Amino acid sequence: MPEVTRPAQTSEHRFPCGTCGSDLRFDPGKGLLVCDHCGNTEAIGSTAGPFSAVAELDFQRALDATLLQTEIEETRVQTCPNCGAQFELQGDMHAAECPFCATPVVTDTGTHRHIKPRGLLPFALDQSRARGTMTDWLGSLWFAPNGLTEYARKGRAMDGIYVPYWTFDAQTQSQYIGQRGTYYYTTETVMRDGKRETVQRRHTRWTAAAGRVARFFDDVLVLASHSLPKQYTDGLEPWDLSELEPYQPQYLAGFRAEGYQVEIQDGFTEARGYMDRMIMRDVRFDIGGDEQQVTNVQTAVSAVTFKHILLPVWMAAYKYNGQTYRFVVNGRTGRVQGERPYSKWKIAFAVFLGLVVALTVGYFYAMNQ
Repeated sequence: MPEVTRPAQTSEHRFPCGTCGSDLRFDPGKGLLVCDHCGNTEAIGSTAGPFSAVAELDFQRALDATLLQTEIEETRVQTCPNCGAQFELQGDMHAAECPFCATPVVTDTGTHRHIKPRGLLPFALDQSRARGTMTDWLGSLWFAPNGLTEYARKGRAMDGIYVPYWTFDAQTQSQYIGQRGTYYYTTETVMRDGKRETVQRRHTRWTAAAGRVARFFDDVLVLASHSLPKQYTDGLEPWDLSELEPYQPQYLAGFRAEGYQVEIQDGFTEARGYMDRMIMRDVRFDIGGDEQQVTNVQTAVSAVTFKHILLPVWMAAYKYNGQTYRFVVNGRTGRVQGERPYSKWKIAFAVFLGLVVALTVGYFYAMNQ
């Protein structure tokens, strides 16, 4: 008898305090659920043994839409009308502004059906430490407006967002055809400025090369969001993926989680691009010699698995003098990336000062001639 497929149910996660009934939130500094109303704390129970890893899912089953219904969920989301970001809302939470671009969110709340996260890295930095690293970074930038740094220090609260990523594992076997270039040198006598000189000229001897390389790829990381420029999120790396925790909604208490916008097949296409670059590097190393020419590579990919994971990012989007500036902080390491602001007055003063120095140096140089 065929299995009856039931629609995934909408997921709403609330964690009432066992003492007063108020909502608990996850505290990165303590690693506990805390109640801001009465101060009660509760531990997050482990769902895995000390040596267990976050389980992988079969990639082909995801493409065929035959994943178990337990791997699918619907969450309540808000959509930004400006940047298109979709972020999950917990309980009765509603967003007044988009955390990605500071645009007022006026669209209706809907639901997003997606593959459940398999794992996450919990926040390790609280908001205070994240704000400190961001303002220090702003203060270190030359030509940044002083007002922006002060505004960021005293501005509204930062948003803690779990950003969606895919990870892919794959076994690859590649056959290649190419050529190995080996340098050799000849000695020649040439005339230069009316004089005979002996010079060495480099040449390349090419020989045919063919062979095989193999590589297992583990946790190739692909951003599953379009809400932030990729150079910002790439700049937050590295992520300590060995510390991934099995997904538990308690870690999201008090935070938002963005829904993925990059579908799994598109994510694997990007992962394959990375894999192909690494395979080409392996091929060149295998050919050896001083130079390599690669004319053909045929790669067989097998045992492809994936995970949908969430990584922690503190985010601030500030509107200053009519311009929106976005900053992101790695919620584990404190690494900061963002849009570099410039002060026209500081730049003009630096140019003026440079001209003064140049004229002064030129004057003293002329006087000493």
